[in-house]
Amino acid sequence: MTLALANPRSAVRFWGFALLGSAVLAASAQVSLPFWPVPATLQSLAVLLLGALGGGRLGLAAVALYLLEGALGLPVFAGAKAGPAVLLGPTAGYLLGFLPAAWIAGLAARGSGLWRQAALLTLAHLALFLPGVLWLAGFTGLERAWMAGFLLFLPGTLVKTALALAVLRAAGARR
Repeated sequence: MTLALANPRSAVRFWGFALLGSAVLAASAQVSLPFWPVPATLQSLAVLLLGALGGGRLGLAAVALYLLEGALGLPVFAGAKAGPAVLLGPTAGYLLGFLPAAWIAGLAARGSGLWRQAALLTLAHLALFLPGVLWLAGFTGLERAWMAGFLLFLPGTLVKTALALAVLRAAGARR
């Protein structure tokens, strides 16, 4: 499927689902534990599910809309924050990491093997942590970024990856 208006009805449907996905992502940002410098939210689970259930293109479009909404001032980021300053702050790397994470999670939707899907969802999570930790290191130093921006989140990340896998498997079984 192309994103062009070759079939306007399909394009409207696609972008409608992408807008709905961006709203899901915005809602998941508000379920937050106020850690510093990076809050713990349900966003990474939402990103994985958007890609895994909707496909990489739809997940990518939903994340791009979410980032655009936040950049334009809608209070969609964690803690109802908004604006370009958030996209330049300590969490910016994670937010931008949502883009490749959604795309990679979309690859999990194509495969039917449990271990392949688990590996791809794990890789998707790592794809958002890599730019997140590297960007955060500019604010806190690499050691602190590693501890506060990755290791602290590892248990929750494993749970969210397992949940995304379970939902993907359940959805696949119903198709």
